[in-house]
Amino acid sequence: MKKILRPIIIVIVILLGVSFAKDLIIKTVVKIAAEQITGAKVSIGGFSLGIFSQRVRINNFVMYNPGGFSKGILVELPRIHVNYDLFSLLRGKLHLSLVDINLKEMGLERNREGALNVDSLKIAQRQEPKQGKKTEAKKAMEIQMDLVNLELGRIVYKDYSGAAEPTIKVYDINLKKSYKNITSAQQLVALILTEPMKQAGISGAKIYGISALAGAAFFPVAIATTLAGRDSVEQDFGVASDRLYGVCLSVLKDSGRVNSENKDSLVISAEVQGASVTVKLNKQSSRSTHVTISARKYLMPKPEIANGVLYKIQQKLK
Repeated sequence: MKKILRPIIIVIVILLGVSFAKDLIIKTVVKIAAEQITGAKVSIGGFSLGIFSQRVRINNFVMYNPGGFSKGILVELPRIHVNYDLFSLLRGKLHLSLVDINLKEMGLERNREGALNVDSLKIAQRQEPKQGKKTEAKKAMEIQMDLVNLELGRIVYKDYSGAAEPTIKVYDINLKKSYKNITSAQQLVALILTEPMKQAGISGAKIYGISALAGAAFFPVAIATTLAGRDSVEQDFGVASDRLYGVCLSVLKDSGRVNSENKDSLVISAEVQGASVTVKLNKQSSRSTHVTISARKYLMPKPEIANGVLYKIQQKLK
C-alpha cells in the first residue's frame, strides 16, 4: 500500500508546486505590467489563476503614490475577480468575459506645488505621436473585456497646497457601475482612476485627458445622487465623551475656526473650508460616545467636509 501511495503523494506535491510557481510568476508579471503602465509602485497580496475554472482571483491590490507625494496609498482594491477565455488566450487574444473590481478607497492628493498625484502618474503623461513622425511600436496583444463591474467605495482627498495642515475631504460614493467593451489595459486603468473622481464631482484633472488617448469617452459629471441631500455623518467611538470632546475640539481648531463650544451639552460649532460645521457628541456609556458631524455651505449639504472632519478625528484616535 505504501508503494502505491508514495508516487501519488509525489505527483500531488509536484502539481501543487507547479501551481504555486505558476501563480507566483503570473502575479509578478501582472505587478510589473501595472507598474509600467502607471509608473507607480504596486503590491499584490494574493493571486490565483484557475486553468480549468478559467478564473483569476487577485486580493489586496494596492497602488502607491508616485514620487513627489506622501508615501500613502493611491488606490486600494481588496478584490479583483476575472473570468477569462482560455482558448482565446491560446490564439493570442486576451478575452475577459467578466471583470469584477472592488475599489475600497482612493487616496487623492494635491502636493504643495498644486499637482495631483493622479496627474503625476506615467499614464497621465501619455501624448499622441507627432504628425509626420513614424514610430515603430510592438504589436500588443488584442484585449477584449465584455463586462467590467466597478464597485466604488470612497475618496480621501488631501490638499497640501494651502496651509501647513492639509484640508481633507472624504467622498462616500458607495456606488456600483458597469461598463461594456473595454479594449485595452490603459482604458481599464483610466476607468479605475477617473470614475471615482467623476462621481465625486472633482474636475480639472489632467488625467481625464488620457481617456481620449485610450479610446474611451469618460468625462467629469456632477456629484452622484448618492451624495446629495445628506449633510451629516455619524459614528460610535469606544472612547469616553470628555476625551473625545477634546479630540474633536483640537481637530476643528486645526482645520478651521471654532465659533462656539459647550462642554456641558457636548456641542461644537466651527467654520471649516468655508462651511458651517457642527459636532454633536452623545454619551452612550463611560467608554462609548456617539458623534454626529454636519456641514453646510450656502445652505447646501457638504458631506465630504463633514467626512473629512470625521477622518481627522479617526486618525487622531489611532
